[in-house]
Amino acid sequence: MTNSAPVSARRDLADAPLLVAARGGTPRHTPIWFMRQAGRSLPEYRRVREGVPMLQACLTPELVSEITLQPVRRHGVDAAILFSDIVLPLYAAGIGLDIVAGTGPVVSEPVRTASDVAALPQLDPAQVAPVGDAVSLLVRELGETPLIGFAGAPFTLASYLVEGGPSRNHERTKAVMHSDPATWHALLERLAETTLAFLRVQLDAGVDAIQLFDSWVGALSLRDYREFVLPHTRRIFAGVAEVADVPKIHFGVGTGELLGAMRSAGADVVGVDWRVPLDEAAARLRAAEPDWGPPVVQGNLDPAVLFAGWDVVEREVRRVLAEGKAAGGHIFNLGHGVLPTTEPEVLTRVVELVRDASKQR
Repeated sequence: MTNSAPVSARRDLADAPLLVAARGGTPRHTPIWFMRQAGRSLPEYRRVREGVPMLQACLTPELVSEITLQPVRRHGVDAAILFSDIVLPLYAAGIGLDIVAGTGPVVSEPVRTASDVAALPQLDPAQVAPVGDAVSLLVRELGETPLIGFAGAPFTLASYLVEGGPSRNHERTKAVMHSDPATWHALLERLAETTLAFLRVQLDAGVDAIQLFDSWVGALSLRDYREFVLPHTRRIFAGVAEVADVPKIHFGVGTGELLGAMRSAGADVVGVDWRVPLDEAAARLRAAEPDWGPPVVQGNLDPAVLFAGWDVVEREVRRVLAEGKAAGGHIFNLGHGVLPTTEPEVLTRVVELVRDASKQR
C-alpha cells in the first residue's frame, strides 16, 4: 500500500516576475498589472457583461474566467486578478444587498446593533463554490501567468453594512465603532471569518497570491486603525498563511498615514495610492517594522495621468519606476483602479514601457 500525498492545485511559478518581486527577489523585469484591469475600460468586457448583473457574473465560472483572462490577452500583464466584487461573500452568505448602477452596493437592512450582528449569516464555502470553479478554470488557462485572489477587508465590508451603502464620511460606521466597541469588534470578527473562508476557497483552488482590499480604511486615523481594525486584518493574513505560502498584498485608498500599520498586519506587499511617492512609502514601511527586512511596494501611477498624453505618461511611469527602487521590491500598478474611460491602448503601452525600462540586462 502506498501513501499518496494530495496533489496541490497551485502551479510551480517560482520564476514569475510578480512572485519573485513579492518575495523581495530580483525579477527579470518589474512586474506590472492593473487594479480593475478586467473591467469597463475594455470593450470585450462590456460585450460579455451585457445584461448580466454584477453579482450573478461573479458566480458564473465561465464568465469569471473569460473576464479575468481578457486583460492578460490584451495587455500582456504579469498577473491576472480574479474578477469578483468586494461584497460578493456577503451576498453569497444570504445578506440582502444588491449593486445598484451609479450607486454601488446597497444593503436592504443595515447592521448597527448587537442583535443585528448576531443575526448575520456566516458564509458556507459551498455558497462560493462557483468562485473555486472559476479559479480551477483559470489555473488551467493562464500558463505561466500568476493568478491573484481577491477579497474585501473587514472595515470596508463593515462600512457597507452599517451605512447601508457607499458613504463619503462613514459617520454611522464611526459612531458604532466608538460608541459600542463590543458590537464593532463582534462585527469585524464575523467579517474576518467570512473573508478568510472566501479566500480559503480561492487558495484551495490554486490562486498564486492574494490581495486584500480595504478600500475605505483611509477614512480612519492611525490610532483608530490600530485599535479597531488591525487585529481583524491580522487574523485574516495569519489564516491565509496557515493554508498556503503565497504572497499577501494589502491595499487601501488614502492610507498614507496607515502604511506602516498595514504592513504590521502581515502583508508581504503593501499597495500605495498616488498620494505618497514610493520612496517615501518604503521609508515609512521600513520604519514600522525595521526587523522585517526591506519592504515590497505596489503602485502607484495616478490613474488620471493616463489621460494626459503619452509624453506625460512616459515621464510619470519612469518616475514611479525610479522611486520604486528604494524598496526591497516593486510591483508596478496604478494608485487605484483603471478609470472606465481609459483607452486600452494606453495601458498596453504602459506595460511595454515598464517591461522594457526595467529589464535586467
